[in-house]
Amino acid sequence: MQAPTNSTELEDLRYPVGRRMSTALPTAAQRAEWLAEIAALPARLAEAVGGLDDGQLDTPYRPGGWTVRQVVHHLPDSHANGYVRCCLALTEDNPTIRPYDEASWAELPFAKHGPIQPSLDFLAGVHARWVATMAAVDEAALARPWTHPAENVTFRAGDLLELYAWHSRHHLAHITRLAERSGW
Repeated sequence: MQAPTNSTELEDLRYPVGRRMSTALPTAAQRAEWLAEIAALPARLAEAVGGLDDGQLDTPYRPGGWTVRQVVHHLPDSHANGYVRCCLALTEDNPTIRPYDEASWAELPFAKHGPIQPSLDFLAGVHARWVATMAAVDEAALARPWTHPAENVTFRAGDLLELYAWHSRHHLAHITRLAERSGW
């Protein structure tokens, strides 16, 4: 992989689908689209990494970035936290969620060296439950608040759909664009 020559190229490698933007008042159609993206990620990810060898899995998607293997393991770690945050918002009064150090999780031995199939299976299971849960709730439930302590901001349960749909596109693009650039 050729090193980026300027900050714009590095930004494009780091945020291949652009930085996340928030929709202030999403429509039901937008939420349905986000939920469909979340539902599709496990199959799209499995397709993107299917057939990759260990050398390819251990290739960083950008200079200084995680390897494909770390991205694959990161997705179920992050999305399991997202699913739990949704459930907390749906069942408790304005819960304060517990952040986690995702960079440290990506440095754990399993994230750096473990086989990817358990993470692909875990992601599929988490997404099946998450999609079924969120598809069954009404507008009032989607508006239930939760607080992120590090950001000291209150969000709505439905905001997680937009966040994790973007997160799905973001990390899938890390892998697919690396594969395109590398000719895999």
